[in-house]
Amino acid sequence: MSQKESMFARFQAFLDRPIFPSARIAVAILTIPLVLSFTMPIWKISMVAPQYPDGLYLYIWSYKLEGGADGQHIAEINTLNHYIGMRGIDDAASADLGWIPFALGALVLIALRVAAIGNVRSLLDLTVLTSYVSLFAFGRFVYRLYVFGHDLDPTAPVKVEPFMPVVIGTKQIANFTTTSLPMAGSYGIGIFVTGTLVVTLWHLVAGRQEARRVRRSTT
Repeated sequence: MSQKESMFARFQAFLDRPIFPSARIAVAILTIPLVLSFTMPIWKISMVAPQYPDGLYLYIWSYKLEGGADGQHIAEINTLNHYIGMRGIDDAASADLGWIPFALGALVLIALRVAAIGNVRSLLDLTVLTSYVSLFAFGRFVYRLYVFGHDLDPTAPVKVEPFMPVVIGTKQIANFTTTSLPMAGSYGIGIFVTGTLVVTLWHLVAGRQEARRVRRSTT
């Protein structure tokens, strides 16, 4: 067997090894903030103007949109958007939210399986899938904001230049100060994503060091 074949065989054997008990416990614990993210908004968008000094608020959950003042703010925001030719927020966003609960639920189930019977390969798969879902969801959110600000009805009563709504932070649009910030649900998802990545990197480093010790002890 050549050196490259030997290295590849050792790498495959490493991927098939069960993960450390401490890593199992860490992955299981990380599912808690992910599950809790279902119970909290993940994003908040507020709009403040002279005619709305108390602001209009939109809360984005993983599975629904919720307006301030018992939902009345969504109607107010859509009325304002209609004047400048923007789409209705509730209709346009519903399709984008439909897949998120299923994706997060799948991540919870996969993570629990990794914690119970997983090997290094499954831990890596979980990390890659988690990173993909989080990046895709955030990218889709940015894209939808772009579409909202650029796909304007040319027959709208008020003409405005296409614009990019604020993603994170505060931005002045006409006489409205718009603020967009992540909320507790996003932090729960972020803890899961970051924690999974940290556990995987730690396991890879620790596993490599352990393999070196084993090789030294057998030579």
